[in-house]
Amino acid sequence: VEFLYCDLASMKSIRQFVQQFRGKNCPLHVLVNNAGVMLVPERKTEDGFEEHFGLNYLGHFLLTNLLLDTLKQSGTHSHNARIITVSSATHYVGKLHLNDLQSRCSYSPHGAYAQSKLALVLFTYRLQHLLTANGSHVTANVVDPGVVNTELYKHVFWVVKVVKWMTAWLFFKTPEEGASTTIYAAVSPEMEGAGGCYLYNEERTKSADIAYDEELQRRLWTESCKMVGICDEASRLP
Repeated sequence: VEFLYCDLASMKSIRQFVQQFRGKNCPLHVLVNNAGVMLVPERKTEDGFEEHFGLNYLGHFLLTNLLLDTLKQSGTHSHNARIITVSSATHYVGKLHLNDLQSRCSYSPHGAYAQSKLALVLFTYRLQHLLTANGSHVTANVVDPGVVNTELYKHVFWVVKVVKWMTAWLFFKTPEEGASTTIYAAVSPEMEGAGGCYLYNEERTKSADIAYDEELQRRLWTESCKMVGICDEASRLP
């Protein structure tokens, strides 16, 4: 096991990490996008992005795109490289505000968090479409880990914290249980060659209807490229 530092809330840090990783000339068979914040007060990343959208979504968007060439080179016909992105059931109530992705007009921690998780699902579906169009041996899937007992809930209202403390043993998954679907997506032979799936409890299930809107997927992808400063090569594909 080797550790390389990467701050997903910093575009500079992400680029430095990718440069450092590429310098090792290692293959990349599995990429898990798992960093996240939840219900934080209104604040910005060092790049000026609203934190939920900047860290939960844009950080992973940039990281994945910068590592795509390595992933494509690492995948083979019989063993595809795999991209697994961790979203949340909260995406079902999320709304994507393309004209206000930074939640500047009216900020709601719940709304911003749900939007970032919906964006991750839209991103995964669009990414898989592009990978398929390119004939790449890489698959992209999105995972819902369920309600997991971690420190992610430290910004919720104190009453919710008390309820969580009293009931977590009964209703919440342990971190190990919460990781099971991500691990399944990463290594299971059953997922070989399967992409564009939304997984919950190690099973393929249906995501929010809006997540299948291909025009919305395309527009979010284009806008995301502009925001992180990369070329939208997807614009030349169907």
